Amino acid sequence: MEISALASGSSGNCFYVGDGKNSVLIDAGISCKQIVERLGMINKSPENINAIFITHEHTDHIRGADVFARTFSVPIFATKKTSQSGFLCSDGEKVNKIKNNETVKIGNLNVETFSKSHNASDPVFFKIEAKKKVSVITDLGYPCQNVKDAISDSDFICLESNHDINMLEQGPYPYFLKKWIKSDSGHLSNLQSSICVLEYARKKLKNIMLSHLSEINNTPKIALSSFKILRERYDLDTKISLSTREKPTHLIKI
Repeated sequence: MEISALASGSSGNCFYVGDGKNSVLIDAGISCKQIVERLGMINKSPENINAIFITHEHTDHIRGADVFARTFSVPIFATKKTSQSGFLCSDGEKVNKIKNNETVKIGNLNVETFSKSHNASDPVFFKIEAKKKVSVITDLGYPCQNVKDAISDSDFICLESNHDINMLEQGPYPYFLKKWIKSDSGHLSNLQSSICVLEYARKKLKNIMLSHLSEINNTPKIALSSFKILRERYDLDTKISLSTREKPTHLIKI
């Protein structure tokens, strides 16, 4: 399988996952033009994208879905409430409703939907399987049982590591925003993320891509440093990488 974060952060999120024959986008939160350009940077063609799966209706996850879906005749998959709460596509026939715990087969890719906790109408995350298992888990307030199970069951995870709690508390955000970010419907901190992996990862987990880092309340160095806690697990041999908002990660093959 192949994975790249085309973009990840509050300004836009889009992940590429494929098996060499079929491929999907998890979210399309940057413009269609940017998606095409960034796919080109990892030597992938937009014509070969088979589907877009939407986690929730916030703009930084759906911005490019409409134009990309119509331009390249790609179906969009989203829960009913998500499709009702955000503008996904002007061609309604391209929007397919999915349910939690439902699996959609895209060629050899099995894409399974799981509920999560976030301030949205019906937020979900996805696990994609084709021999190996990849989970894309961002925008969640706390690691619910679905998240714990996915971490235990995956070979590769893109996992939110949004903020450093001290930077958030001492930073410029107003109180109400800080309170929401720290809440069970907000975003996962570096500490929450690393502890969850420490407790629930199995030795099959070989790659973790830290995602959705806050530009204001986090730094790559601090996020990576938080995951040094994994050294306590002598059975884990896991590579930690970072995704960014400015450019795609290189294509990682597992």
